Amino acid sequence: MGFDAEWLDLRAPADDRARDADLLQRAIAYAGSGVRMLDLGCGTGSTVRAFAAAGAESLDWCLLDNDPALLDLARRHHPEAEVRICDLSDLDAVPLTDVKMVTASAVFDLVSEDWVIRLIDRLARHRIALYAALSYNGVMRWSPEDQDDAAVTERFNHHQCGNKGFGSALGPEAATRMTSLLAARGYDVFSAPSPWVLEPSEAPLQDALLSGIAGAAHEAGFDDAAGWAARRRDAIGHARAEIGHMDVLALPGGG
Repeated sequence: MGFDAEWLDLRAPADDRARDADLLQRAIAYAGSGVRMLDLGCGTGSTVRAFAAAGAESLDWCLLDNDPALLDLARRHHPEAEVRICDLSDLDAVPLTDVKMVTASAVFDLVSEDWVIRLIDRLARHRIALYAALSYNGVMRWSPEDQDDAAVTERFNHHQCGNKGFGSALGPEAATRMTSLLAARGYDVFSAPSPWVLEPSEAPLQDALLSGIAGAAHEAGFDDAAGWAARRRDAIGHARAEIGHMDVLALPGGG
């Protein structure tokens, strides 16, 4: 699992708009101030920026990622945070001492159910909250429509369940399975949709998204993925896209 900084920068405005504001405020209210926060797969620090933009103050952030180049950017953007390189597939190496909340953005749809179970079992033992934003939920809607939209979505969703470095990924089922697993461990779980809504003015993001979706659909067996992407590119100047995501907040029972 890995992303380049250019892609993360390109998607950042869509991510910021998509996050459910009420769920983020609930997470901030639970965290309070001055507490230890641990962000998994931090990239360049988008979760930290989202909390700060929503009014969170004086949080003690520790940022984890396995990409040194992204960590260098995270360190530059957030010099007050502790930044660590960490192989997230080794959950025993994830430092939870004194952590009040674990956060992640666009991560949980890429990991396996076994990985999630092992993580939340650790969190439950220490009564640590979890805020997991922007997990893809399998929904893609395009306007104007194309005859192959449904087939591409179906093949892309199948591809999302492949191994991204953590075993077979939860893919579109991530939020649903997380909610069930967390509730079974006594958490109070809240969720909200956080879809990307992309307008024609966001052509560069739409273009990059089409490349990724078409490539994955082709790998998953859709032979005319390139033709679909070409038709979609021809329509970008007046196209609108909705890419579904879910945000999940889990607080220790009674929280």
